[in-house]
Amino acid sequence: MASANDTRQAQKDAADQNFDYMFKLLIIGNSSVGKTSFLFRYADDSFTSAFVSTVGIDFKVKTVYRNEKRVKLQIWDTAGQERYRTITTAYYRGAMGFLLMYDITNQDSFGAVHDWATQIKTYSWDNAQVILVGNKSDLEDNRVVPTEEGKRLADELGFEFFEASAKENINVKQVFERLVDIICVKMSESLEVDPSVLGNKNPSLVENSRPHEGKCAC
Repeated sequence: MASANDTRQAQKDAADQNFDYMFKLLIIGNSSVGKTSFLFRYADDSFTSAFVSTVGIDFKVKTVYRNEKRVKLQIWDTAGQERYRTITTAYYRGAMGFLLMYDITNQDSFGAVHDWATQIKTYSWDNAQVILVGNKSDLEDNRVVPTEEGKRLADELGFEFFEASAKENINVKQVFERLVDIICVKMSESLEVDPSVLGNKNPSLVENSRPHEGKCAC
């Protein structure tokens, strides 16, 4: 569980305005695939099996360092239930990255990935980056979605792919770091093509941040 020091650090990160970039990230997927547990494991290094379904949307803030740049991550945890879909899709706008999550022990959650991918395409910025995450890899004995199927679907959708476990802390940090790195690369490419992209096409890149010139060096 998170210590008092961890809690104080999280509060400090949320209030800290001294950063180079801020990225808005969303975790989406069916209810009960482990989105909240995944976020808490990453942000607080804590895990509990007692989470109830997220109502609407919640978020945490974490500051990371990538190549001598401070990147503030605003990570939104969305409700998977259909009745909250109108609420949660409103938050897609301005998001630079998504973790699209399914549960390797739940075929329905895997079958819904296409629908979630369509939601991203419909409501988010055109250049938002996505990683497909097969969560609960610690439950190998209960697996119903083979790893190869996850990889195949990710390739079909043009996403990168990880299997992970919030409970065992497997690939949690790696997934977030990879998403941040992909965003940095794409941001640099966009700036090389059109330097105005930072100020015009995607305001979330500089939201609440100090102005920057040139490429992202994350």
